[in-house]
Amino acid sequence: MTDAVVIPGGMFGPGAPLLMYAGDVAEQRGATVHRYSWSQGFPKPDQPEIEGWVGGEITPVIDTIGGRPLLIGKSLGTNAAAIAAERSLPAVWLTPLLTLPWVAAALGRATAPFLLVGGTADRVWDGDLARRLSPHVLEVEGADHGMYVPGPLTESIAVLGRVVVAVDEFLDAIGWPS
Repeated sequence: MTDAVVIPGGMFGPGAPLLMYAGDVAEQRGATVHRYSWSQGFPKPDQPEIEGWVGGEITPVIDTIGGRPLLIGKSLGTNAAAIAAERSLPAVWLTPLLTLPWVAAALGRATAPFLLVGGTADRVWDGDLARRLSPHVLEVEGADHGMYVPGPLTESIAVLGRVVVAVDEFLDAIGWPS
């Protein structure tokens, strides 16, 4: 059986559009998608203890599932990069917190492939670092942390379409599921 775990950001749950559609890509490939919601309020998201807190929330989910699930995380959820690195799990990281040193370090330790998706108007995105960490990067000019771009809302909706294509192409590139 193939599984994917959707790990939310801090503002919205696993049904937020970026996460919903990324999870749907995995589901269309035959995965059972586990959409996780935080059990409680979380510590300050820019302090190192957040990594352990996220690990405490997500590790039991992965242990229950077993195997090597695909992780799909947004923003706060990218603190699970340490788990992905430790367990060699493939991942899709949407608007990763690349300015947090422990997230960047965990991504640097990863041995399984991962996709990084971010925008140039997001203060926690570092495109140069992203391209050093992974050959799989979607950088959207002008996109903010929610992957919204200036202009009509339809342009931001088009970005969502680009993210779906990038996730699908990444999973093709790594042969997931195998």
